[in-house]
Amino acid sequence: MDFDTWEPVYEAILADFGYAREGDEAARDELAELVDPFDLELLADVEGATVAVAGAAATLGDEVERAAAADVVFAASTAADRLREAGIDVDLMVTDLDKNPVTARALTLEAVPVAVHAHGDNREAVARHVPKMDPAWVLPTTQAAPVGPVRNFGGFTDGDRGAFLADHLGAAELVFPGWDLDDFSVDPAKAKKLVWAERLLYWLERRRGEQFGLLDGRRDDVNASVLPIE
Repeated sequence: MDFDTWEPVYEAILADFGYAREGDEAARDELAELVDPFDLELLADVEGATVAVAGAAATLGDEVERAAAADVVFAASTAADRLREAGIDVDLMVTDLDKNPVTARALTLEAVPVAVHAHGDNREAVARHVPKMDPAWVLPTTQAAPVGPVRNFGGFTDGDRGAFLADHLGAAELVFPGWDLDDFSVDPAKAKKLVWAERLLYWLERRRGEQFGLLDGRRDDVNASVLPIE
């Protein structure tokens, strides 16, 4: 994802949530001081692969076999714990450290990459947990402009950031076990984030020329007015 392409979408997200860009940039800069450049060759197996981008919704329990059948498994947040408990290896965890930082640390110590995201609301968590991780296995990300070792592949929530990363790495197909875009158990802020996740995945499938089963029956209702779609 080129940042010039991403930036108008990022600005729309900031405006919708009332987030301050300066907070994201400060978090990004603090993360940059804690990490080394990540070698994307460690994720070379993604190219040409079917990648399961696993979400942490309650539906994951019924869909673990979809993850197991994929060539590569990316897990958003606590999906990593649930997949590992089911005996399914995780090839990358995507997290902003808000729920299970101990898992993120453990994975890096097991030589499993963890995409650690810094934003304005998690600066304390970044400062507390990232120094305990193996730096060789930390892929640092931001939703602001990339700086130094901190990358921006596109995306907003843990799950859709995983999908954008898989796309960047050349995945042939994306599947989405453990997603529930209509999860009524979440609070209003999370529900709003799910709306954005749906919108961003709609954009991604258009960019890829692929249709994600997750969006079947939903495309006509996606508000794509803020997306750079021709």
